[in-house]
Amino acid sequence: MKQKVGLLTIGQSPRVDMTPEMKMFLGEQIELVEMGAIDGMSGEELKELAPVPGDLTYVSRLKDGGSIKLSKQALLPKLQDKIKQLEAAGVSSTILACTGSFPPFQHEKPLLFPDKVLASVVQAVLQKGTLGIIMPLAEQLDLTKEKWGGSGLDIKFASASPYEPADFSEAAKELREQQADLIVLDCMGYTFDHQSLVRKVSGVPVILSRSIVAKVAGELAAG
Repeated sequence: MKQKVGLLTIGQSPRVDMTPEMKMFLGEQIELVEMGAIDGMSGEELKELAPVPGDLTYVSRLKDGGSIKLSKQALLPKLQDKIKQLEAAGVSSTILACTGSFPPFQHEKPLLFPDKVLASVVQAVLQKGTLGIIMPLAEQLDLTKEKWGGSGLDIKFASASPYEPADFSEAAKELREQQADLIVLDCMGYTFDHQSLVRKVSGVPVILSRSIVAKVAGELAAG
């Protein structure tokens, strides 16, 4: 019998842009059960989740392939409700498919936070030097600085959205010119193609969030 692993996106499911690449690392014995924090919401309801001045802004994918900016604070109760629904559906663990920082949620089964996974991987492979971060939105700079500020590394930042036309070559060049030793694609929306392009242009190793997180989730499920 296949084990069920929950995939909870802050946008809408299914994440056809994400799950095929993640399944390569999860294995055939694992069934992904997808839910989105804003599944089933009307246009008017979504407007109520839009960031206002002072809010922390996250961006995610809509079912139709578009993108949406969301207030972190407004998302929290939606995410908590979906975590409960996924556990009721029988998942053995849940992946929160966002690299942003979140407060603790109530959960009975393991809940995988990508930001913590990424921080641990970076700490393991780069003890000193310059870390390059590519984030979706320039307006997320303060939030991203806060998240990575405790690493003890020299951090450089660039932005390129995985959900809109964006110049990834330019972002990679910026970080190459700032002599990044390692680059993290700090969003679950980034793809293998984004990783390949940034690696080619920058000439340094590039960590892709979704693949690292999927490998850890696969290990948990295998246990």
